[in-house]
Amino acid sequence: MRLISLSHVNDPATTAVYPGDPPFELETVATIDKDGFYLRHIRQGEHTGTHWGAPGHFNAGEPLADELDLEDLHLGVVKIDVRQQCAHDPDYAVTIADLERWEQAHGRIPGESMVVIWTGWDARWGTAAFANAGADGTLHHPGFGIEAARWLVDTGRIGRRGGTGTDAFSPDVGADATYAVSRLIYRRHRISLEVLANLEALPPTGARILCGGQINRAGSGSPALIYGLLPRAPAEA
Repeated sequence: MRLISLSHVNDPATTAVYPGDPPFELETVATIDKDGFYLRHIRQGEHTGTHWGAPGHFNAGEPLADELDLEDLHLGVVKIDVRQQCAHDPDYAVTIADLERWEQAHGRIPGESMVVIWTGWDARWGTAAFANAGADGTLHHPGFGIEAARWLVDTGRIGRRGGTGTDAFSPDVGADATYAVSRLIYRRHRISLEVLANLEALPPTGARILCGGQINRAGSGSPALIYGLLPRAPAEA
């Protein structure tokens, strides 16, 4: 297989931070000239930049980062391209019909998949348009509709171990202050991948994802290197 990166580079000049999260800071604390080595101190939340979230991020009593299995971080992945819908409506909520249209073209979403929506928000990285906050502070970015999320759960398409992914801040539409989709998805051993990058390189089906990052004791998730693992074409093998 060949690897692609689905992560943004974290940089205080460009990294969008979800409102209320700790600021992202890098401080040089040692230099080669002075100390013989180079080292920086990093201050960030567990969900800064590209990251994955554990079920306990939204649901008390559900598994936290150190209670997940390795298999929870290595999943088959499908990509649903909803850029056209989102270009017309920044508050677009992905529907069951969107998922069914994808299945008409590519077949049934396999059980316990990571279902990633490509909204086009990755192109906004490094700009205020990523958060897309209104005058009242409300965020405006696309996400899954609650009916679509429930359909993915109830039909086993994301099952006990699977999840949702997005190139925006969260699987919820930005204006939903109740986090209804997150509270549903983040259960059992399901995870969420958020602020993904480079989704144009991920095929609609046939790939897998591998989530890196650190495992903090009782962690809610982790900033992450998230990789796409793509089958090599016969000529590449």
